Amino acid sequence: MIHPLLSAGRTENLNITAFTPLVTPRELKTALPLTPAAERTVLAGRKAAQDILHGRDARLLVVVGPCSIHDFEQATEYAARLADLRMRVQTRLEVQMRVYVDKPRTTVGWRGYLIDPDMTGANDINRGLRLTRELMLRVSELGLPVATELLDPFAPQYLFDAVAWACLGARTTESQTHRVMASAVSAPMGFKNGTGGGLKLAVDAIVAASHPHAFFTVDDDGRACIVHTKGNPDGHVILRGGRQGPNYAPQFVQEAAALMQAAGLTPAVMVDCSHANSGSDHTRQALVWRDVLGQRLAGQTAIKGLMLESNLRPGKQSLSAGIEALVPGVSVTDACVGWDETEALLLEAHAALGG
Repeated sequence: MIHPLLSAGRTENLNITAFTPLVTPRELKTALPLTPAAERTVLAGRKAAQDILHGRDARLLVVVGPCSIHDFEQATEYAARLADLRMRVQTRLEVQMRVYVDKPRTTVGWRGYLIDPDMTGANDINRGLRLTRELMLRVSELGLPVATELLDPFAPQYLFDAVAWACLGARTTESQTHRVMASAVSAPMGFKNGTGGGLKLAVDAIVAASHPHAFFTVDDDGRACIVHTKGNPDGHVILRGGRQGPNYAPQFVQEAAALMQAAGLTPAVMVDCSHANSGSDHTRQALVWRDVLGQRLAGQTAIKGLMLESNLRPGKQSLSAGIEALVPGVSVTDACVGWDETEALLLEAHAALGG
């Protein structure tokens, strides 16, 4: 039920058309509780990522999956395949699945599965929260840890008990709101360099998020509150390229590692094979993947992870023709590599790291 404004003439309500009651975090978690199997996956995934980032585990952290989730069944099919592949490469790779549901937009556009799960513009966020949590639990119950991007400030209260790894994107790494929010997250957090390509702001974000903070949020019962945090000790830089081009080459990895060391942090760098590093061309992700893997094999120990945008089928498609025209398994946001190439790249890395 949408409640009309109680007093439409009040100045603070001039641009608001309606308030819609939102399910509370406790109500959602009660309806969709974290199962013992899912909880084991989350805890194991967090520990594995932490150990890799701090040098206690020699494996490579691989965050792989769709640019954005837009269909429940397609996502679960992808997860089942990835869970099987994860087991085949687990001795040298720690594979976690991208379950990205909240999409930042440069101007306007579809904002993701969490906000508009039916892709109709209805913005049924209650339904988006339920479907997102159900999907995260389903993925975790396969033994596959969930990785996601943190965007909406309220989302962690609803979802983050099911998340093993998280990140801030290029548009939010510089945001004070998101930095203090990251200080509360119990999972390791990656911080992307900004859209301009500068690395220092990502390192500054890691330092900020590693310290205690206080900020506004809601508790499990939906009440406004102030939360006090201890800080997140597991921050790391994600290189994603910038306006000047890619930044996965050795000099950029070294620069990121040096900046982290100068800030008193353990050098830990993940490279995003998509976005500006591939020129938004999914056919170039493999080139980035192999280059960075080669740097790791040549002794660059600061490289702790790789990120790959991958879906059941390669490429991308537009929503402009309507959801009825969508081809199953193809991204509706950034172009992704297909499953066959994903499998080949992970197996290739597994074999190379065993040498």
